[in-house]
Amino acid sequence: MNKGPLHIVGGGLAGSEAAWQAAQSGVQVVLHEMRPEKMTDAHKTRGLAELVCSNSFRSDDWESNAVGLLHEEMRQMNSLIMACADAHKLPAGGALAVDRDGFSDAVTGAIEDHPGIAVEREEISGPPPAEWQNVIIATGPLTSENLSQAVRHMTGEDALAFFDAIAPIIYKESIDFDKAWFQSRYDKAGPAGTGADYINCALSESEYNQFLDALLEGEKTDFQEWEKSTPYFEGCLPIEVMAERGRETLRFGPLKPVGLTNPHDPETKPHAVVQLRQDNAYGTLWNMVGFQTKLKYGVQKDIFRMIPGLEQAQFARLGGLHRNTFLNSPKVLDRNLRLKSDPRLRFAGQITGVEGYVESAAIGLVCGQLCAAEIQQRDLPPPPPTTALGALVNHITGGHLRSEESGKVRSFQPMNINYGLFPEIKLPRTENGKRLRGKEKSRARKRLMSLRALDDLKEWRANNCPVAA
Repeated sequence: MNKGPLHIVGGGLAGSEAAWQAAQSGVQVVLHEMRPEKMTDAHKTRGLAELVCSNSFRSDDWESNAVGLLHEEMRQMNSLIMACADAHKLPAGGALAVDRDGFSDAVTGAIEDHPGIAVEREEISGPPPAEWQNVIIATGPLTSENLSQAVRHMTGEDALAFFDAIAPIIYKESIDFDKAWFQSRYDKAGPAGTGADYINCALSESEYNQFLDALLEGEKTDFQEWEKSTPYFEGCLPIEVMAERGRETLRFGPLKPVGLTNPHDPETKPHAVVQLRQDNAYGTLWNMVGFQTKLKYGVQKDIFRMIPGLEQAQFARLGGLHRNTFLNSPKVLDRNLRLKSDPRLRFAGQITGVEGYVESAAIGLVCGQLCAAEIQQRDLPPPPPTTALGALVNHITGGHLRSEESGKVRSFQPMNINYGLFPEIKLPRTENGKRLRGKEKSRARKRLMSLRALDDLKEWRANNCPVAA
């Protein structure tokens, strides 16, 4: 039986993935996207799943990286987002990076051409109408102010917020390759790479110190009074905020010089290295890795042109800052991502308190499956917490964030997928009966967790998701 349609508000990564999963399950979907009728401060196009920050989906290594495991789980669930990412991947060492325009065009085409999905270009500026019995709100961190107010009213909560930052993008033709060079860290080749996938710019100790001083003294974007208490997301700090934490912080973060050799001066070990990652399929645009910033536009040009090789850099886009909004999900959502006060409404994506493109799409995937099952009157539990998909759902619905003594939800903050969200696993002893130690133990633990996750996902799919399986 089908008592649809399913209305999805928001055409980002989560909304697009939710629409695809539900439609592929046989549910009729109406996807509401306000662009281009109403634009946000960060979006530039009408395309669905537009990437407004980085073009990287991060590591693609499923055996030893939690986000790589999430990639693999989503592929096994026939994810539209992962299929389009794989079709438009760019060289990026061990990471999965995409041509942002080609990726968005592919998602948009797949959604608009699907016979089970109708796309309505309009702003939903208030609570979803009462006649909409099945709704997913996937409006992300850039939810319009009108809908944000409606969400606050529906949840009965003050929405939580943090600041996210955007890195600059540079035209390749303006980079000086008498100083810069191509190389991946440790020459590692990734999904579409050759081992020489990043542009590298070396800094001597004196150049690094001069750059750091300018960074610390540069004029920053001013906050409104109501924004001053809003924190940054720790996983995407502005580079100048990282620099304020100590003069060596950048050298052990985005500017670490390890695994790289400057062919222009192979005898001298760089004190720090700035890396740029390919941003489009033509290879004409490159983004500055880790250089998300709240510096004012004119200041950015002056300071970033202090980097050797970027003295004449021309910027296709400068860095920026935008405010993200998320729910106190453990308090207001149930285990099936339904709003406790109005179960016809589900939430998906970054607004639920996950951080990152892949994590947002993953929650959209699960939400689309759960809602389709309910419409079709099928029982479907969330994925097991031993899987990356299930671990994310467990995080945002309060699994490990409740005090055993009181049962109360502790502080809730956005989080990327990581192995700390998974149940522990017991490591076997070596053949000689000894326990593993150090890095060897860490590698073995991650691999066993990943193998367990894929086995448990396979079993869950076979028992619950006939279409995906």
